[in-house]
Amino acid sequence: MKTCFVIQGFGKKTDFTDGRVLDLDASYAVIKEAVEACGVQCIRADEIKHSGTIDLPMYEQLLGADLVIADLSTYNLNAAFELGVRYGLRPHATIVVAEEGFKPVFDVTHIVIRRYRHLGEDIGRKEAERFQKELKEAIAPILEAATTDSPVYTFLSELEPPRRAVQQAVAQVEAAAERAAADLKTAQRRDAAEPPAVADSTSRRELLVEAQECLRLNDFAGAKALLTELRRRQPNERHVVHQLALATYKGKQPDAITALLEAQRLLSTLSPQTSNDPETLGLWGAVHKRLWDEKGDPSALDTSIEAYLRGFELKQDYYNGVNYATLLEVRALRSAQEGRSEDAIADRVVARRAREQVLRYLAPTLEDPEALMECDKSRAYWLLASAWEAHAGLGQADAAARLEAQARAVEPDGWMLQTTQEQIERIRSTQESLKAALGRPPPDATA
Repeated sequence: MKTCFVIQGFGKKTDFTDGRVLDLDASYAVIKEAVEACGVQCIRADEIKHSGTIDLPMYEQLLGADLVIADLSTYNLNAAFELGVRYGLRPHATIVVAEEGFKPVFDVTHIVIRRYRHLGEDIGRKEAERFQKELKEAIAPILEAATTDSPVYTFLSELEPPRRAVQQAVAQVEAAAERAAADLKTAQRRDAAEPPAVADSTSRRELLVEAQECLRLNDFAGAKALLTELRRRQPNERHVVHQLALATYKGKQPDAITALLEAQRLLSTLSPQTSNDPETLGLWGAVHKRLWDEKGDPSALDTSIEAYLRGFELKQDYYNGVNYATLLEVRALRSAQEGRSEDAIADRVVARRAREQVLRYLAPTLEDPEALMECDKSRAYWLLASAWEAHAGLGQADAAARLEAQARAVEPDGWMLQTTQEQIERIRSTQESLKAALGRPPPDATA
């Protein structure tokens, strides 16, 4: 069977030019289905069963794969580098793709880039079908014709691609050494009566998928163990740190505050104070929001507000926006109780404007039934629930009731609905206390 190696990041990645988050696993699922429909085996680096450095099998794939598909979405420097290596090694059978928001930062006018479109973080059903059709129509002719598509071999037409001598004896010695090392490790574990938590043969993708399933089932301890192993293999993978921090603070072990401080240390490795990654900022905000709830530390509240604000400005999204607005009112209440009424009023006005802005961002999707249907259940719920929360925070009861009915109709998981209800109750309680502390009704948002 012919093979296809997909050059691509994995998990959710941020396009730092516009703050959008793209789920590259969703992109890969579409690509893989199209490739396998053409009778070609498809693999991405995180699916390779390899416990050590990924460099050797990655270069093996770049040289040996019959077809390579390189996804340049989110300006992945590793993907661009690997694409260059492929172009240097093989004169043909390389396809370049990118999400439609990708704007080349170097001259690629001589390279055909096939585009696909994300709807929010995911790819909609119709777009997936269209892109798969385009890929399937391209793959067979590219594999059969062996037409040069590498700019290296196009412009240096006299160049001969490299040939590799078969070194069977060396390979056998190396394989024997690897088996001996594995046997020694197994014996050491057996003697210590400590079975391995994760098999060395487990691929990075399998680890991540299993960890995400644990998170879905609220098995935070299991998710943390898997993600810790994954981080050992990929210490600089931002998405893994994000997921590990999430599992850590959600697990509340050995207690809530200790878990939050551990998550804080994990996220600190991503420089959240200066980061432009909305996901990092959203998690940094969430950790400090909970530190404020647990410890009542004003600096944690301020840090959370700053993180949500920067994430909101960068991504122009509902998650950072609704949390930013809620915490502004929490800080306003604290200011009012301490006699700083002007600060309280300022935060309350900004909170109202933030909610109005969230609704403007949500409107194009919520007002398009077809676009909403393209979303998976989870995303559809959070879009509707965020609008429900924003209307509730603005005191627009009729609109809030309408959005609540739509959100419930999605039939979300119980914890999702509970989270929204708790957040709306927190908003209601805070606003009532703030109104009493100030002794007068909220100022108009246009004041």
